[in-house]
Amino acid sequence: MSETGHEQVSRRGFLDVMLAAGAGGLALAAVYPVSRYIFPPDSGEASVSSVMLSLKPADIPAGTGQIFKFGTRPGIIIRTADGQLRAFSAICTHLSCTVQFREDLQHIWCACHNGHFDLNGRNIAGPPPAPLTPYQVKVRGEQIMVSIGSPA
Repeated sequence: MSETGHEQVSRRGFLDVMLAAGAGGLALAAVYPVSRYIFPPDSGEASVSSVMLSLKPADIPAGTGQIFKFGTRPGIIIRTADGQLRAFSAICTHLSCTVQFREDLQHIWCACHNGHFDLNGRNIAGPPPAPLTPYQVKVRGEQIMVSIGSPA
């Protein structure tokens, strides 16, 4: 003890404390990003309930299909041979690959594992375990609106 009643810290003691604090900070700097990767924050992605397509009804001839963006996910809109517009999620129910419309087969096809869906989105061949999610299509003049929900 010193004359004033306070304990003097040695140079070695001070360096030990600083080294320990630096090592602790380095460990925290390494552990924090890893923990945020393993346990991400609960902020969900913004959901979209409907989109207005840049396509016009005339841009989709009978017996063809087009991929479009539905929020952050792909969608597919097709025009059947009798002229009806139908839309579905373009995400295959097997392993989440993007499906496409095959004009030669006249149905929706997933190239990843040869999954096939009919023009109602039902799985008809291959490994997909469930049908595609249907969307509702409304045509207003020269605009196409696609919404979440079963077709009316």
